[in-house]
Amino acid sequence: MFQMAHIGLVGAVLTGVVVLIGFNGAVPSSAADPQVSTDRLNKTIENFKLPASGEKTPGLRDFAGEKGTVVVFLSFDCPVSNSYAATLTELHKTYTAKGFGFLAFVPTNDTPEKITLKAKEFKLPFPVISDSNHVAADAFKAIVTPEAFVLDHNHVLRYRGRIDNHYYGRMKKNPQVTERDLKDAIEALTSGKDVPTPATRAIGCHIDPKDRKITSENVTYHRDVVPILQKHCQSCHRPGDVGPFALQTYKQAVAWSADIVHYTQSKDMPPWKPVAGVEFANARGLTARELDTLRVWEKAGCPEGDAKDAPAPEKFPTGWHLGEPDLVVEMTEDFQIGATGKDTYRCFVLPTGLKEDKYVVAYEVKPGNATVVHHTLNYFDTTGKARKLEAAEKNRKKEKDEPDHGPGYAVAMGIGFSPNPVDAPRPGVPPIGFVGGWAPGQLGTRFPANSGILLPKEAEIVLQVHYHRTGKPEKDRTKIGLHFAKKPVEKPWTTLAVGGMSPLSFIPADKAKHVEKGSAWTTADANIHSVMPHMHLLGKSVKITMTPPGGDSVVLVDIRDWDYNWQESYWFAKPLFAKAGTRFDVEAIFDNSAKNPNNPSNPPKLVRFGEDTTNEMLFGFLGATPAGTERVRIVQTDPKQGK
Repeated sequence: MFQMAHIGLVGAVLTGVVVLIGFNGAVPSSAADPQVSTDRLNKTIENFKLPASGEKTPGLRDFAGEKGTVVVFLSFDCPVSNSYAATLTELHKTYTAKGFGFLAFVPTNDTPEKITLKAKEFKLPFPVISDSNHVAADAFKAIVTPEAFVLDHNHVLRYRGRIDNHYYGRMKKNPQVTERDLKDAIEALTSGKDVPTPATRAIGCHIDPKDRKITSENVTYHRDVVPILQKHCQSCHRPGDVGPFALQTYKQAVAWSADIVHYTQSKDMPPWKPVAGVEFANARGLTARELDTLRVWEKAGCPEGDAKDAPAPEKFPTGWHLGEPDLVVEMTEDFQIGATGKDTYRCFVLPTGLKEDKYVVAYEVKPGNATVVHHTLNYFDTTGKARKLEAAEKNRKKEKDEPDHGPGYAVAMGIGFSPNPVDAPRPGVPPIGFVGGWAPGQLGTRFPANSGILLPKEAEIVLQVHYHRTGKPEKDRTKIGLHFAKKPVEKPWTTLAVGGMSPLSFIPADKAKHVEKGSAWTTADANIHSVMPHMHLLGKSVKITMTPPGGDSVVLVDIRDWDYNWQESYWFAKPLFAKAGTRFDVEAIFDNSAKNPNNPSNPPKLVRFGEDTTNEMLFGFLGATPAGTERVRIVQTDPKQGK
């Protein structure tokens, strides 16, 4: 479970598991990210036969154009491959008119019927053909999907590699596309020139070999691997959920076996960022034995074993996991998400209709489309400002080619405005607040016993949803279920914020290791239940510590490979007692150099404190309840110094 209350700075509060879709991490090249290959360059590709079509068995050259042929290897299970559907469509539109033929092969076990259906879903305008026997993959020596090949008019291979530099690693995107290698190669041949860069490194999902040699059956899929996948993977990696591919069958596990081993051994999967800290209740990770089991299985050729040895299939709950909520609020209509572009953040204003204050003791978010909902942040608003922003968005003149449309309003972070005490509906009630968040795999959140968050009467829920794109148009209608206290709440939930940057702070351009830090002290005895650091795109590492009066410091969480897309609240296995006067410290390193691939500015610019993605901030958030009768607060100066 995870939760954070309103702390007075909209946009600073991000909570919950925010898992980047697919495997992530700037890691060494693996089977999915091989080095540049020059195999078959400047050689003629033979006219191999394709699967029969009616009475005719076509060959590769039946799809050739007068100037040349573009061949792309795709997989509809690969998110990197799917993300290029619109780019390939545009290239096809431009260059078929200039004499180029286009053809795609799918070197997976998908049936021709499924491939045809998927090609229509992604609106691919050129032939997409099954290559389950790897005839085409062998002829081109293709390695990954997507991988592009360009043949000249003599059927000689003149280019192979990536489509462009949208990705610099598996599921790692550059802020901008600056190199369009496939387009440049086609353009060169169109003009009768040499291809400027004949080979580039294709990044995507590896093409699994069609024949595997089993060297040992000491570890098998059904007996040894399935329990690990059920425990750690299938909650997200199943049809209709956020995982970009499923891991529920033997064929699926074999197809992704090299990736499974690489990304579990590197600790990039399951996603878990801390390298140090106290014991966490929500820690994710495989044991040394589980890691070794996966490694041995893949190295032995992925033996299947006897299906009788497998555990019963995992049953995933449906409906409301925490029981029927007291109140359900949802989007009024579907929101339409475009096929391509940057991820988008959207706020939806959902009236509660409450006639009296309520304490929320549990909540559950149900995405309407789990394949595109990256995470949600759940605010409340008593000012009516969110409703005005939504109305302004509705009345705004829309551009004809805008990919997204529907209810709500677009934001970069937070909900688009900051709280102002004068907007408070009445004394002691915040004008806006926070009611937790959702991320893939979460089945609902309950607060500690006798604790909860105040939801004022007439408040509106403002649901901020982070959407990622799948390469084809999608739609979503998300809702949230709220559970209210049935008896008085004795321990109101509070979020304590330790700030590490002031409004005057700035990070110089080209500074690769810029340090920011801050401290704060509690004014009353408290129980600390969770910790969550927060920075933006320039963050590289962050550590939060706790030092009781007269005691030794304790590391609460230490993250040395910060990723904005992988944020969450880290819940302690047992609440930590913080005596009044306990100091909390947050310290972080920011990288504002050109070598930081996440830097939103190129060339780097001076970055100041702020809520936009091009600004920065540093906070440590602590989920707390009072340990006594006094309200829990935190101050930025040592209380002892004021005595």
